[in-house]
Amino acid sequence: MTERYYLNALGMINALGAGKAEVGAGLFAGDTSGMQSQEGFLFEQKVMTGAVSQGLPDITGKLASYDSRNNRMLLAAMQEIETEIRAAIDTYGPDRVAVILGTSTSGISDNEPGIAEKVQSGSFPDGFDYHRQDNASLALFTRSYFGLTGLAMTISTACTSSAKTLASARRMMAAGLCDAAIVGGADTLCRLTMNGFASLDLLSPELCNPFSQNRNGINIGEGAAIFLMSREPSPVRLVGIGETSDAYHMSTPDPEGLGAVSAMRQALDQSGFTPEDIAYLNLHGTATELNDSVEAKAVYDLLGAVPCSSTKPLTGHTLGAAGSTELGFLWLALQSESGMLPPHIWDEAVDPELPLLNLVPTGMAAPDARAMMTNSFAFGGNNISVILSKEME
Repeated sequence: MTERYYLNALGMINALGAGKAEVGAGLFAGDTSGMQSQEGFLFEQKVMTGAVSQGLPDITGKLASYDSRNNRMLLAAMQEIETEIRAAIDTYGPDRVAVILGTSTSGISDNEPGIAEKVQSGSFPDGFDYHRQDNASLALFTRSYFGLTGLAMTISTACTSSAKTLASARRMMAAGLCDAAIVGGADTLCRLTMNGFASLDLLSPELCNPFSQNRNGINIGEGAAIFLMSREPSPVRLVGIGETSDAYHMSTPDPEGLGAVSAMRQALDQSGFTPEDIAYLNLHGTATELNDSVEAKAVYDLLGAVPCSSTKPLTGHTLGAAGSTELGFLWLALQSESGMLPPHIWDEAVDPELPLLNLVPTGMAAPDARAMMTNSFAFGGNNISVILSKEME
C-alpha cells in the first residue's frame, strides 16, 4: 500500500490576523483591512504592505541568540500547535521529528540598522550578529526550542520556499529518516526586499489587482504558517506535489507557462485526481503583468473553469512564507463546514488578453469539495503545485 501523509495541525499569522480562527474569518470574508500603506521601506515614498500588527512572543534566555522578528513570527505560529508538536515528539522521539522550514528574508530586517551604521561610520554597532539573518536560523531555532536532535534544514528558493518544505519532508519520511516533520515557513518585511522589488518596477502603490486589465504590480506581506506533518491519519491529506524549473530567466517566467503546466500536471498525476476533481485552485496571482498572463494561460489550458482566486490582496505576497500560507488557506477551506472558498478581490476589469478564469466571488462555497490545489512560482523559474484532499476511506 502506498504511504499516506497528512497535515495534522496548522498554526498561522499574517495580515488577516493571528491564529486559524481569526485568519479564516478574514479570509472567507475577503477582508483587505490588514493591507496598509506604510513609510520607512522606500526612500520618501509610501508602499502598500501586508504587515502583521499583533504582538509577537519574546525569545529570551538560552534562545536569545535566535531573537529576530522573523523567528518571533515563526514562534507565534508554532505556539498555536505546540501541544500537537510536543505530542508527536513524545510519540516518535526527539530524533525522529524533523524540522524543514522555508524563508527568504530570515532576520535581515533586524540587521538593517546595523548595516546602515556600518556604511555610515565604518563599524558595526555593539551586539551586531550576522547570524541573525542566516537562513539556517529558522530551523536551528525551532530545533532548539523543542529540544529536537534530528534533521533540521531551511529551504530558501524565494516564493516557493515553504511549499517545498512539504516535498522535502515527504521524501525524508519515505526514506525512513523521520516519522514526522515541522514544515512551513516565515518571512518578514524588510527594506532590502522591498527596494529590490522596487528596482524591478514591480511594486503597486495601491492594493494589488490580480488578473485585472488594470493590474500594476505586487504588494509585499509578511507572516508565518506552520504544519505538523506525519503519517498519522487526520482530516487533511497531502496527495500530490509537482516540482519543475523553467531555468528560463532569473526573474521572468517562461512566457508559454510550460513549467507551470508541468508542475500542475505532475501534482494531478500523483494525486490520482482528474482536473474535474479539483474544487478550487489558489493562484500564485501576484498581479504583475507577465506572471498573471503566464499563470492564466497555464491554468486555463490544464484546469479549464476551475474555481480559483489569488489571495495576495488579503495578505500581500509573503514571499518565502507564501506557499505554506496559501496551503493553510486550502487546509481551512477543506475543513470549513459551509465549504466556503477564498474569494478573489479585484476591480472586475476583465483583461481581454487573458483566458477567462472562473474567479471566486465573495460568498462562493463548494461544500462537496474533495481536493484543492495551490500554485507557487518563484524567481529562476522555480515552480511547485500542491494538492490537498479530504481524507476518504
